[in-house]
Amino acid sequence: MTAPDAGRGIGDRESAAEITTTFVGLPRDSFRILHVSTGNVCRSPITERLTRHYVKQRLGILGSALVVESAGTWGHEGAPMESHAEQVLADFGADASGFVGRELLDEHVIHADLVLTATRDHRAQVISMGHSAGLRTFTLKEFTRLVKAIDPATLPPLEEGVVQRARALVRAAAALRGWLLAPTAEADEVYDPYGAPLTFFRSIGDEIHQALDPVVTALTGVPARTG
Repeated sequence: MTAPDAGRGIGDRESAAEITTTFVGLPRDSFRILHVSTGNVCRSPITERLTRHYVKQRLGILGSALVVESAGTWGHEGAPMESHAEQVLADFGADASGFVGRELLDEHVIHADLVLTATRDHRAQVISMGHSAGLRTFTLKEFTRLVKAIDPATLPPLEEGVVQRARALVRAAAALRGWLLAPTAEADEVYDPYGAPLTFFRSIGDEIHQALDPVVTALTGVPARTG
């Protein structure tokens, strides 16, 4: 038995499940990314707003097709982001304004094309909700590891549309999941900084930044600016 070709995905055609559950009531020219943590006031807000920030930096208005949201498995509905999380976003030049916490609902999973969770426990909770979520739900660090193994040349070029490229990336990552295992169980976790001092929040922010950079590069086909 040999591993699937990196970047080839599960197939070029979208499955019936993808068509009926992922895009219900939504325009087909968008790709929705859902970040999930526990309270939706620390990790997932940081990840959501950093993703938006990096996509805008690299694609500008073209990045509007990538819709980035977040929710929490025990989400503090209507709550503001933690102040330390806001500071972390400010450190990276990202916008924290207008954020409101949400509890994870079925509709969020149904509408998501890619779900990235803080931990394996969150991933299991999302998958247990059903909605054919298994092939499009990963921990953030797991997805990063898989993305790094995908040859960018096997993905549709940006000229064919960022949505097509993003869908192909998810299929490719799902195909590789059973072949590229984490070195340790903890390697796929982003730990909860809730109640911790700002220094720990900043260390978590750095972890999220390091994990997101290759993901956004793969999604957009545009590397981060240097210098």
